[in-house]
Amino acid sequence: MQLQINNLLPTYFDESRKASSEVWGKNLSFTKDDLVKIVAPSGSGKTSLIHFLYGLRHEYNGNISYDSNDLKKFSIEEMARFRKDHLSIVFQDLRLFPKQTVLENLEIKRQLNPYHKSEKIKEMAERLGIADKLQSPGGQCSYGEQQRIAIIRALLQPFDFLLLDEPFSHLDNANSEKAMQLILEETKQRNACILFADLERIEFFPYTKLLHL
Repeated sequence: MQLQINNLLPTYFDESRKASSEVWGKNLSFTKDDLVKIVAPSGSGKTSLIHFLYGLRHEYNGNISYDSNDLKKFSIEEMARFRKDHLSIVFQDLRLFPKQTVLENLEIKRQLNPYHKSEKIKEMAERLGIADKLQSPGGQCSYGEQQRIAIIRALLQPFDFLLLDEPFSHLDNANSEKAMQLILEETKQRNACILFADLERIEFFPYTKLLHL
């Protein structure tokens, strides 16, 4: 599967943004085995880009297509089916169900389109140091714990493209590296692409492409 971005620019950005960006206003193509790091200072449109690629928002000029299928032409139902099989995401604001337990948050996602058996949840939680939180309400977990929950949730479904929006912002280096290793293993297993947007370059992410937003 191929992702193509052509002359993309948020409608609320001035055309002058294109001159300093390696993404806005450019023609880019990504395939399933690419590891893409997008360095994006505050205010550069990082979260907007991730939301555009996930089909959540459409206030942009230009074109985003997956295998030549224009994202703006997907119906709501088509977009839901496409995400279920091909796109996974770690939102910057995480979007957990605060009153559901951590296990319920993860199991709800897994059951939508099972890629792993339910036992994998505990294994991943142990690796990321949150196994003792599985029966706790998601809203009672610290932000760093919630980030690890969101990362595991994203890895429970099939995907060709994994979109990461500041996934480690509340994790120390040791926990970030553990999470990154798990992400890389799961991505390699699927022969998938990572598009990782963050404020700065993360040295332990072995990107194959580096772009400045």
